[in-house]
Amino acid sequence: MYRKLLVATDGSPLSRKAVKSAIDLAGAVGAELVALYVVPRYPVSYFEGGISVSPQEVARIEKQWTDQGQDVVDAVASAAQAAGIKAKAVVARSDLVAESILAVAKKHRCDLIVMASHGRKGIKRILLGSETQHVLTRSSVPVLVLR
Repeated sequence: MYRKLLVATDGSPLSRKAVKSAIDLAGAVGAELVALYVVPRYPVSYFEGGISVSPQEVARIEKQWTDQGQDVVDAVASAAQAAGIKAKAVVARSDLVAESILAVAKKHRCDLIVMASHGRKGIKRILLGSETQHVLTRSSVPVLVLR
């Protein structure tokens, strides 16, 4: 069935449910697990009157975000390994979350992507976007979406 699953997580309660389901599924089918956390780049303002942040401060903040993301995926990998599942923790740095998910799935030869959906509708979906929808429409492998 599936040999390698990618689970995308942001550490939120909703994505923790997707992680649990991915670990359960990986255990049931004997698959490996790749846990992914995508860290955004620090936004830089180019507009007059915008707050100027030093490059050192930007680097410090991005490192802090990366370290937090690493902690999240390390916890997922530990939980999977405790369940007897081979697991790998991956952190990607990009503002293009969906593209990063797809690229990591391809790089690690995953044959299923597991992710949560917030189920936003209407204006919230338009304003906040839908990374899940983007992954669903662009993925070459199956995507399991959990609410």
